[in-house]
Amino acid sequence: MNALLDGRLAADVLPPPLGVARPRASAAGVDVVWARHLDEVRAAQRLRYSVFAQEMGARLSTTVPGHDVDLFDDYCEHVLVRARCTGEVIGTYRVLTPAQARRVGSTYSDVEFDLTRLRALRPRMVELGRSCVHAEHRHGGTIMALWSALADFMVRNELDIMIGCASIPMLHNGVVSGDVAASIWEQLRHTHLAGIEYQVRPRLPLPVHQLNRALPVQPPTLIKGYLRLGARVLGAPAWDPDFNTADLPMFMRMADLPTRYRRHFLGGCGNMTDL
Repeated sequence: MNALLDGRLAADVLPPPLGVARPRASAAGVDVVWARHLDEVRAAQRLRYSVFAQEMGARLSTTVPGHDVDLFDDYCEHVLVRARCTGEVIGTYRVLTPAQARRVGSTYSDVEFDLTRLRALRPRMVELGRSCVHAEHRHGGTIMALWSALADFMVRNELDIMIGCASIPMLHNGVVSGDVAASIWEQLRHTHLAGIEYQVRPRLPLPVHQLNRALPVQPPTLIKGYLRLGARVLGAPAWDPDFNTADLPMFMRMADLPTRYRRHFLGGCGNMTDL
C-alpha cells in the first residue's frame, strides 16, 4: 500500500495497489489506471486543484503549489481516468482502505462527522474521496469508468461498504447560501436516510433549521448517481468552510447495488457479501 513522501522523485515507483486489476479501456475514449508512481498522483492532485480551488474557490492548505495535497493522500490509492487521445487526467477518486485508515488513525469523514455508529463496519469499509472530473468531460462515460474501477476494486479486495462526503456547493445563482443544501437534505431525509443504527452527526452542522428548506432543487448529478446505485444518506450535512460546501455523509453497500448496475460494472459478479 502507498506511503508517499513529498520529497520523493517522480520516477520513484510505489508499491502496487492492493488487489487492483490491470489498466483497462472503455468505449468512452478513456483509459482507467491506478496510480503506481508519484507523478501519476501529482497529476490527480493538479486536476483536483484546478476543480476545487480555481473553479470552485476552495481555500486549500497545500504543501505543493498548484496541487491539492493533504495528509490522507499518502495513505490512499488513486484511480485516474485519462483521455485516450491526449493522456490527460480528466477524472479521479482516492480510496482509503481499512488497513490504511488504521495507519493514518482515521478517515477524512471522521474529521467532519462522528462515525461512532459505524465502528463495527470499519474492517470492511473503504472511504471514497476527492472525486472530481474535468469540466469538459462531465458526462456519463467518465463517471461510469470511475465507478467501474471502484466496483472492481471492492470485489477483488473482498470489501463491501463505501462511505464518503458528497458535497453540495454553497454558491447558488451567484449567492452564497445554504438554502440549496438544506432543501436537498429535507428531500433526502424522507426518501434515502439510513437506519438509525448507522446515522452519524456532523461536527460542524449546517444550520438547516435556520435556512429555507423548501427550494425546488435537485441534488447534484454525482449525488443522484450514488442514490441510483443504492446509496443512503447517514445524516444531516456538515458545513465545510474551506471548500465552501455542505457535505452529506453517504453510505453504500455492494450488496445493495441494483442488478442492472451490477451487470454493467461487474458482469453479473455475485460474490458480494451481505451484512
